[in-house]
Amino acid sequence: MAEAIFEDLYYQTLRQPGAQLANGNTTPTGLQVGTGATPVATSRIHSQGNLMQTDQSLDLAITGDGFFRISLPDGTTAYTRDGEFKRNANGDVVTADGYSMNPNINIPSGATQITISTGGVVQYFLPNNPAAQTAGTIQLTTFINPQGLESMGNNLYLQSAASGDPQDGDPNTDSRGQVKQGFLEDSNVNVTEELVKMIQAQRSFEMNSRAIKTADEMLQRIAQL
Repeated sequence: MAEAIFEDLYYQTLRQPGAQLANGNTTPTGLQVGTGATPVATSRIHSQGNLMQTDQSLDLAITGDGFFRISLPDGTTAYTRDGEFKRNANGDVVTADGYSMNPNINIPSGATQITISTGGVVQYFLPNNPAAQTAGTIQLTTFINPQGLESMGNNLYLQSAASGDPQDGDPNTDSRGQVKQGFLEDSNVNVTEELVKMIQAQRSFEMNSRAIKTADEMLQRIAQL
């Protein structure tokens, strides 16, 4: 979920606070007329969304802070909380767009009973072998300022100067969250709250439109006098 951040524009001062009056007193307040507001940024809100159970072995959700690390074709590392992973023809665990995890996790085609612990350890079984095989450990990354990550689309983010350096490590260590197998993280948008905001914005627009219309009608009457 993203949130727009606004700041007010230049103010026209019609009467300075503390100005001298004709009777010798000073004004306790002034009169300033604003010239409006402008958007200055959009802030990503990375709060925890609800978990949706899928029972798919490669559907992963992060409970807590952290992002999955993804390797892009040009060697760049991207980050995501979209845990809907699949296996490609080589057995590598990849995103819906075919990007591999970093570090790469490979699960052979004949593997069964794929399990992923809350600490990110990926294990599976092979036919005629009762011993569990370990494919690797999924790593998570946290940032000092995750709102500063650069969005590149496809649920992927890139490190920026504002986000700070990536803090890589195993899940469930330091401030990193846990990995939950068989679940996906749903959107963190509060539908009720967004509907209320939309209604408030609509009502404000209607009030401003009526005020402009009334002012226009008053000017027309004055012009006709």
